[in-house]
Amino acid sequence: MELENSLTVAASGMRVQATRLRVVAENLANAQATASEPGGDPYRRKTVSFASELDRATGAELVTVDRYGVDRSDFVLRYLPQHPAADENGYVKFPNVNPLVELMDMREAQRSYEANLSVLSSARSMLQRTIDLLR
Repeated sequence: MELENSLTVAASGMRVQATRLRVVAENLANAQATASEPGGDPYRRKTVSFASELDRATGAELVTVDRYGVDRSDFVLRYLPQHPAADENGYVKFPNVNPLVELMDMREAQRSYEANLSVLSSARSMLQRTIDLLR
């Protein structure tokens, strides 16, 4: 049934956007996390990639988490010679997390989640109306 497929697709979209929100939240939580030892590497920004997958039972194209990755961009260097994680030149490596980018990713994931929730709600409402008509 097509309504069941729309429920399945919307649910898969909500699942991956929830995963994306968790990754963004982790990145924001560690945006200022430096290394514990002098000259060490700090937290590295995490990423998530999606893939399309065919559900053979329903024939619906679902979205799934393809893989988790890390952002290989350079760390931010700040001159803080008194910091415990400072290297021999007095520089501290800070995470490659840009809070503005993370907030935009969070907003996009939130809106995608809400769109899938709206589809889920509409399909559920149509199913309920169909059941009411059959009574």
